Amino acid sequence: MRIGSLIDLNKPIDEAVEQVRGFADAGFASAWASQIFGYDALSLLALIGREVPGIELGTAVVPVYPRHPQALAQQALTVQAATANRLTLGIGLSHQLVVEGMWGYTYEKPARYMREYLTALVPMLHGEAVNVEGEVITAHSYGPLEVPGSEAPPLLVAALGSVMLGIAGRMADGTVTWMTGVATIEHHIAPAIAQAAATAGRPPPRVVVSLPVTVTTDPEHAKERIDKAFALYPNLPSYKAMLDKEGAERPSDIALVGTEEEVGAQLEHLAVAGSTDFVAAVVGNPEEKARSEALLVSVAAR
Repeated sequence: MRIGSLIDLNKPIDEAVEQVRGFADAGFASAWASQIFGYDALSLLALIGREVPGIELGTAVVPVYPRHPQALAQQALTVQAATANRLTLGIGLSHQLVVEGMWGYTYEKPARYMREYLTALVPMLHGEAVNVEGEVITAHSYGPLEVPGSEAPPLLVAALGSVMLGIAGRMADGTVTWMTGVATIEHHIAPAIAQAAATAGRPPPRVVVSLPVTVTTDPEHAKERIDKAFALYPNLPSYKAMLDKEGAERPSDIALVGTEEEVGAQLEHLAVAGSTDFVAAVVGNPEEKARSEALLVSVAAR
């Protein structure tokens, strides 16, 4: 299981560059940017990638609704050209609350939207012309996108439910999850996407798992901090469904919290459960963050 970390999006760009440089120097395989209500993740990774060589750069994840497939393909290929082809493009549907309540799009039949979106996006990323006339997506590129030096990035689709896992397995290179516990990865996410990929004759998919991590001697306080930091997520239906599947109520119930030995054992379980990549959301006071990062570095070096 490869080890990576989320980029702290509360930092100015220069500090974010130095953080990722620290990840690379420590031996982490990857650094990931979320797309929420601050930085544009792909633009940020293009800037970071020009400064920091070697490390994989991923989005976790870019919402598809505000971006036509051609616009996203152009942006992703431009990041590839800027970073010597180190981008992994993670995309997702976002949430009805955001898509309808904030952006004014309809969230009707989101799986259909993603399926048609991928029908247009995937060939454009691979240098092909497309002519897609779907129920909700129209895309006519008439010729390949010409971005010198770029290659198609690996494509991950945020998928939690069975239908979306099927789409991700058949049409993409894997999935990236958030707020989804180890048992749910083992018994639901990993087998469902692997079966879909195998049925479609595709290679085994990547399963990129991101969870909060705190190495600590005060687990109760650490869990309180995690629940406060991520209080929004149990109120979003897709994440609530995964917490319910895990038999969990709060973010801290699925976080990796404890001593070095305890968190190390949880990481081992996650690898056995089918995670190909772990992306840490490190939470804690300065001492806890330092201990957490030291443990992750030791695991990455194995």
